[in-house]
Amino acid sequence: MTKPCPGGDTGRIYDIAFVILTWNSEKYIDDCLKSLQSFRKLRVCICVVDNGSTDDTHRILQSYSSVPSLCMQVVLLDGNYGTTVSRNKGIRLVRDKAEYLCILDSDTIVNEAAFLQMIATLRQDQRNGIVGPVLQSLDGSIQQSGRNLPTLTVKLLKGMPVRFLQERGERLEKIAISPDRATRVGYLMSACWLLPMGVVRDLGYLDEEIFYAPEDVEYCLRAWSKGYRALLEPRAAIVHAWQRLSKKKLFSRHNYEHIKGLCYLFRKYGYCFSREKFERLMNA
Repeated sequence: MTKPCPGGDTGRIYDIAFVILTWNSEKYIDDCLKSLQSFRKLRVCICVVDNGSTDDTHRILQSYSSVPSLCMQVVLLDGNYGTTVSRNKGIRLVRDKAEYLCILDSDTIVNEAAFLQMIATLRQDQRNGIVGPVLQSLDGSIQQSGRNLPTLTVKLLKGMPVRFLQERGERLEKIAISPDRATRVGYLMSACWLLPMGVVRDLGYLDEEIFYAPEDVEYCLRAWSKGYRALLEPRAAIVHAWQRLSKKKLFSRHNYEHIKGLCYLFRKYGYCFSREKFERLMNA
């Protein structure tokens, strides 16, 4: 089911089109949508794609769909199709409506100042393809949202049930972030991405061979391969509750799909232990 923007306002051009994916998000989606309602300088439209929620998410979305001032589409799917298929459905609906696309998780609380800063960063250079903000947890701690590209070594270390080996893997992923300028990163967590819509058209849709992860790594690798940069903007920050579904159960569909996605990624881009060829692109 799709609910179009109020008043048939499908032809209007917006500054940012937000694609938000929900799946049993009743604890988060209300705060996320409220934060988007606070935007005043930027014109925004919203497409929420729900992955077959069984909690109260649908009722909350329905309450917002009747707000006249909010341009919001709701797509209700009959099951959990993962992150790529579902987000692509939203991207197809908004790609001609706005200058920028934002891929946004439902467990975020955003602010307009962060997006004004990220837009300014994208406009500095046409090679700036994907930009993300600093992600802060609810307790104020900073998440490692911009990282080095993963290797098999890093993933094996992080998966070990020994803390010092996990910490070693995390250090290998970590990138030093400048506090006053955008920093090039191998990839950005897809909790919040901002891209010019022209870059989206050039790169295409998310790779639907990947169900859950690492779709964020794959898309950033595609961007680097085509001459675009992935940047973390430290002067922009939003709140991210970070559900971390893959951490909740060791033997779960999320973890299975993550491992399968990593194997696919390494085959597709021809690397496993060394990311040297992509580091050369990042430093060019």
